[in-house]
Amino acid sequence: MVVGVALLVGLAGCAGIGGSSADAGVGGEADLERSIDVSAGGEAVGEPDRATLRVAVTATGSTPEAVRDDLATGDSRLREALTEWGLDEDDIRTDRYDVRETHESRDDPDREAYQGIHRYAIDVDDVDAVGSVIDVTVDAGADEVQQIQFGLSEERERDVRDEALENAMANADADAETLAAASDLDVTGVYSVSTGDASWTPYAVRDAAVLESADSGGAPATGIETGDVTVRVTVNVVYGAEA
Repeated sequence: MVVGVALLVGLAGCAGIGGSSADAGVGGEADLERSIDVSAGGEAVGEPDRATLRVAVTATGSTPEAVRDDLATGDSRLREALTEWGLDEDDIRTDRYDVRETHESRDDPDREAYQGIHRYAIDVDDVDAVGSVIDVTVDAGADEVQQIQFGLSEERERDVRDEALENAMANADADAETLAAASDLDVTGVYSVSTGDASWTPYAVRDAAVLESADSGGAPATGIETGDVTVRVTVNVVYGAEA
């Protein structure tokens, strides 16, 4: 049986990262005789070190029970194949489960009346192994590979966010100096600084390549191109100034 695999990957999303603030003075901005307020953005990129795949097993049948049984069989095969490959059970989560009557069966009683889907979210810590995991799921009976999202682990995310904050502060300093020069002022220093929520954009994969795998004796293997993940932050800085 030939299984058609639909690869629909990588709609970029955003994840929130908490903000913070720091004061270089007390009593509020009213303590300053002159001030320059700047809001500036900064970004940094980092190589992804994790990926989440969403794959689905589908089934059709004349009764809901038949569809359910087929999905249960597919579930066992998929989980067994992935754990044998090296993933933990905790890396394989149910993302959607649905069994329903098809619209076509209402007009044509000879059609199979029910269809079902069991979709999984599969976490992979080795981004270079994503193609291999896809091959394992397809060989185990998965009918669809619906999405692949490359992102950052918590530790890597913090490192890239720190770099983005440094870039944002450098941009804020440059803006403050420009504004001061245009206003016949001198910047005396930072009075207060804060940052709002940061966001990161997962890398969007748009094409899958079929590669030649030496380990599989020349059999075709799925190759997925990866790219950097972008983290963006905004800082709000109040600078003291004097004429």
